[in-house]
Amino acid sequence: MNFKLLAKIAAVLTLVGIFSTSAFAGKVEVLHWWTSGGEAKSVAVLKDLLEKEGHSWKDMAVAGGAGENAMTVLKTRAMAGNPPTAAQVKGPAIQEWAQEGLLANLDAVAKKENWDKLVPSVVTDVMKYEGHYVAVPVNVHKINWMWCNPAIFIKAKAKIPTTWAEFEIAAQKIQKAGFIPVAFGGQAWQEATVFESVVIGQAGADFYKKALVDTDPKALNSPEMIKALETFKMIKKYTDKNAPGRDWNMATSMVIRGEAAMQFMGDWAKGEFTAAGKNPGSDYVAIPVPESAGTYLFNVDSFIMFNVKDSGAKAAQNAMARLILGNKFQEVFNVNKGSIPVRSGIAKASFDDIALRSMDEFAATSANNTLLPSMAHGMAVFPAVQGAIYDVVTKFYNSDMTAKKAAAKFVTAIAAAK
Repeated sequence: MNFKLLAKIAAVLTLVGIFSTSAFAGKVEVLHWWTSGGEAKSVAVLKDLLEKEGHSWKDMAVAGGAGENAMTVLKTRAMAGNPPTAAQVKGPAIQEWAQEGLLANLDAVAKKENWDKLVPSVVTDVMKYEGHYVAVPVNVHKINWMWCNPAIFIKAKAKIPTTWAEFEIAAQKIQKAGFIPVAFGGQAWQEATVFESVVIGQAGADFYKKALVDTDPKALNSPEMIKALETFKMIKKYTDKNAPGRDWNMATSMVIRGEAAMQFMGDWAKGEFTAAGKNPGSDYVAIPVPESAGTYLFNVDSFIMFNVKDSGAKAAQNAMARLILGNKFQEVFNVNKGSIPVRSGIAKASFDDIALRSMDEFAATSANNTLLPSMAHGMAVFPAVQGAIYDVVTKFYNSDMTAKKAAAKFVTAIAAAK
């Protein structure tokens, strides 16, 4: 046997292996807005998985709930011809970016990983443009949750409310006991989050779809909308004077620390409770926003990938897309984040009761047509229309504008935005 020849072949193969690895290892610059404690812990999981495959991750985190600041940065970068490799974008905004011809086609990864069978069509439809995958979904968040500190309710001798009449009774008792009834963040997206939860609860899923998905003028300017606006404004009486400008996670901390009794917020709030070492059912309780049981407002986080020329960057993009819908990331990320997996086949043993309830509700509401996209979180309408709704909601909540005038204003503001 010619050992010298074998040694030369082995050396060549080693070099080929090295060059192959380096040729296909790439860097992704990832723009996102996951900056709170629970969120940062969650996104670090994806970074770690990607780096274990030989790729490098440049983090571009832009603080600001709901991503308004991140979207401003993304638009500036894209206009300058220097977009990041991947960016957190969701809902109809995905279609707007795709229309510009800037996004990479992810069909090859989607087909190999069987996304069409693993992910519900209500989600995959949003991830596609003209039938092709241009985004990868990360998770499913339920929006219309109410987070409660049961110890405060016990001290105030109040009942955790399931109706708005019960809410007022409980809020008054909590105030008298020296606590803040509602931890509120006075930012436009947070106000819109509470508003839409009131609408779907009081007026129902069919009305919500007409008003905040289809933007039907008759639904927008109606007695049902006026009633929902009045209920929404009523909540303000039970917030504190420092609410304006407060970040959502700071409001969650008020509930965690026992300063406030309730917060209306999506299930990413659970990530903060988890990060603080709190246990569901004892340290905190999660139930639907009053009168919204049986409905599910969903928000799906997702990433778009921009067209890149570098083969290493393309390989890193494909790896990132694959890993996002992989078993390990879906389980660990969603446990940390407070959300639920967006794909089927994930083991449930690691998830708590709140997540398991959310999974069951997601399936049940999908079957009975009460699963609907969140307007406040960019899933239901195009950004310009969403901005018009935000403006009316915020002005109404922070002024003496009447509910009747606000309902009429929705119609004119949305018409101007279209």
